[in-house]
Amino acid sequence: MKKINFYFAIMAALCMALPTASALAMENIKIGAFFDLSGPASFIGTPTRLVAEMVVDQINRNGGVNGKEILLIIGDTEGNPAKAATIAKKFIYKDKVVAIIGPTRTGTGMNVKSIVEKAGMPTFMTVGGDPVIMGGKFGPYSYIFKSPQRSSVAVKRLYSYLQEKGLTKIALLTAADGFGKDGGRWLDKLAGDYGLTIVGKESFGPKDTDMTAQLTNLKNSQPQAIVCWTIGAAGSIVAKNKVQLGITAPLFQCHGLPDPKYIELAGKASEGDRMPATKLMVADQLSDDDPQKKVIQEFVHLYRDVYHFDKKFPINTHSGYAWDAINIVADAMKKAGTEPKALRAAIEETKGYVGISGIYNITPEDHNGLDVDSMVIVQVKDGKFTLAD
Repeated sequence: MKKINFYFAIMAALCMALPTASALAMENIKIGAFFDLSGPASFIGTPTRLVAEMVVDQINRNGGVNGKEILLIIGDTEGNPAKAATIAKKFIYKDKVVAIIGPTRTGTGMNVKSIVEKAGMPTFMTVGGDPVIMGGKFGPYSYIFKSPQRSSVAVKRLYSYLQEKGLTKIALLTAADGFGKDGGRWLDKLAGDYGLTIVGKESFGPKDTDMTAQLTNLKNSQPQAIVCWTIGAAGSIVAKNKVQLGITAPLFQCHGLPDPKYIELAGKASEGDRMPATKLMVADQLSDDDPQKKVIQEFVHLYRDVYHFDKKFPINTHSGYAWDAINIVADAMKKAGTEPKALRAAIEETKGYVGISGIYNITPEDHNGLDVDSMVIVQVKDGKFTLAD
């Protein structure tokens, strides 16, 4: 009997010494991450998730955040703004995350903007459009940041290139979704600053499969260049339709399309097309004194040689967005902890972070922190992306 009692005493002591499941959970820092893992933008969302998991793995391997590991809680928005809102609420009120990364598209980002702002939840989005970090009629953005360049920055980079090439008459073709409308807004607003005249404007549905009617109208306006603002397969359709119509004016795409998939879908029709891009797309062509070069090359090594993501999802201009977002948030947590207000303030004080998409200098007025020098103009040459002439 004494032996039995002694046995139970030992077991009880061991149980008291071992951390409970809830205690183990407290050792982790929970971050919610939601992307388009299914739906029309899954070709962006799925590899973004892989990169998010890759960067968290790297952070945890190197000691985590102040001795604690990051635990990613993943959600699939399915490209549905309502679904994104539901997941955001789950992250905040059920999972008790300390920060949120994502979503993938501007429309879903706008649908969760008021939710995270009301909750005071630091959120680093990976969307392309500017409204998520614009105030006024777009609502406050105190707790929201984003890692991709602003649409306005991409437009400025593109327009400066057109100006350098002496092109003054342009035609615009934009998608009728949140991202396309945001791009169209800046294309209109900034044209005059670069001595550009818009001679024609057309739009299309993001699910449209033929844009010959719009391109025919633009052809008749006799532009020196056509600028298209969309993401996904639509951009490749525009490239093919342009060639089919015999349009000789060069085609310029937006910063969301530098992706081997664009070349694959458009085929030979993509040859010569140009667009603003992150330096990730031409890492080996960068100058050795560019502070981003080694950072990008290490990222490419991990992505291709260590994690082998490139076999299914070749690197594209979107690939670094989650890497930069999570690293900036992790760096801020190391300085300020996870209390929401302190974390938000620390993110906003990010200066000189050398990332994949640029060197970030975030301010209270600019919750992106990237300027035109973070982008290059690339062109399709011999079926590959290269620095534009």
